[in-house]
Amino acid sequence: MLNIMPRGERAMVATPHYLASAVGSAILQQGGNAYDAAIAISATLGVVYPHMTGLGGDAFFLMYDASSGAYTGFNGSGKSAGGATPDFYKSQGLDLIPQRGVLSAITVPGMVDAWWQVWERHGKLPWAALLEWAIAYAEKGFPISRNLLFWMRKDEALIRASAQLSRMYLRDGELLGEGDRLIQPDLGQSLRLIQQGGRDAFYTGALMQKIVDSVKEDGGLLVEDDFRSYTGEWVEPISTTYRGYELYQMPPNSQGFTALMMMNMLEHIDLGTVPRASANYYHLMVEVIKKAFKDRDHYLTDPHFRHIPLDTLLSKSYAQELWREIQAKPFGVSEHISPAIGQDTAYAAVVDEAGNAVSFIQSLYFDFGAGYVPIDTGVIMQNRGSYFSLDASCANVLEPRKRSFHTLMPAMVSRSGKPYMLYGTQGGEGQPQTQLSILTGVLDYGLSIQEAISLPRWVYGRTWGEEGDALKIEHRLEADVYARLRKWGHQVEIVKPWDGAMGQAQGIVMDKQGFLSGAADPRGDGLAIGW
Repeated sequence: MLNIMPRGERAMVATPHYLASAVGSAILQQGGNAYDAAIAISATLGVVYPHMTGLGGDAFFLMYDASSGAYTGFNGSGKSAGGATPDFYKSQGLDLIPQRGVLSAITVPGMVDAWWQVWERHGKLPWAALLEWAIAYAEKGFPISRNLLFWMRKDEALIRASAQLSRMYLRDGELLGEGDRLIQPDLGQSLRLIQQGGRDAFYTGALMQKIVDSVKEDGGLLVEDDFRSYTGEWVEPISTTYRGYELYQMPPNSQGFTALMMMNMLEHIDLGTVPRASANYYHLMVEVIKKAFKDRDHYLTDPHFRHIPLDTLLSKSYAQELWREIQAKPFGVSEHISPAIGQDTAYAAVVDEAGNAVSFIQSLYFDFGAGYVPIDTGVIMQNRGSYFSLDASCANVLEPRKRSFHTLMPAMVSRSGKPYMLYGTQGGEGQPQTQLSILTGVLDYGLSIQEAISLPRWVYGRTWGEEGDALKIEHRLEADVYARLRKWGHQVEIVKPWDGAMGQAQGIVMDKQGFLSGAADPRGDGLAIGW
């Protein structure tokens, strides 16, 4: 299942859906830049991958501007409603925030604001042109992909429980099938309002009013002022060095710092001497993951509400301390933790002819988000706010106008100041783990970006809504590898050879000759296009 890896010299696009890749390519060939293409791709993914992303979700953009040489980030994650407090839920007799329904849709979607602010600062084409393809696919339809069908079938009960979702995904009482045309007229109209009115249509205008009126009618918490007061945030990426490369991630509330912590630890071993398909490799990866996740789960939340000691967490001295703790245990003894949970996401990357680069990711959190669609909007609302805690002692406790702990983490690697690799993945809890697999594959084992994405992957801990402390590994390794890991204390669960639980990764690498290599994950419906 190793995909063909396209190479090009002028531009490259890699997304998890072939139609979104084609849209990004078209925008670039129409004279748009990487920022234009990223916005058009993002909007299109919200139509053709509606189970993972859409107008009701969040987005993070990590960018390199070729003219200035600057690396910047935009945090388009939503803040909780002004009326969202632990006391509200406890007054409803709830000990946890519901994972679905209107009471899980308590954060303002940030994606539209992210599009607008990135376009205002960096865009080249007219705003209206960037949404035209998404509107066309919403109004005229597109063929349902295998991945969308998988999640439609998995979430059939959720779809049938919602009149709005049923209108979209059922025909004559039955689920649409792979290759059937999915038409979303309400979503098309919502996109047209944004095309005509810009971000204001979503945050102060007619579409905002439709959303909050429906939420109010259904007993939810989001109100007009939550939308009117919302704005995303330009941020400075965080970074570390690894074997002569600079690694960039988004700062908290993103979990991106965990990947930097892991690579700092791995600098203390010549990883290239550890066979990639060995039990030793998987054991080491899981142990550094556990160390980083312990700190993540203790600290990560909105940094405007609680100090997160990044200087310490990302220091080389702290990494050495953590590595010594790993080495101090008898080899093959695995500790156990209770990691967090994560869900659906769509990652994509673009590099244009001028050298601008955009690594970006977006999500509804769970598959089909909250499972809640405000009437006549076609907007599936995210349930990101369901991850807030109601425990006042927890860093990620629910508070008004707060951003939650966020799994989204687009990434970039530079060499001598210039972008070398853009990469990221779907998968929530699996995102830093898959990034670890890709990074070590390229930087330590000398693999191409397509080879690295296609390696047998693992996910440790809870993911895709499943509880437990399992180490899921794809069934493409020698039997002895799984046996050794079990002997060393890992709760190994062997999954399909190319398993959807591993998420869908994409990436672009710029080599020393100036060529661009793009890759899409064989586990998904994606495509890389370059020329």
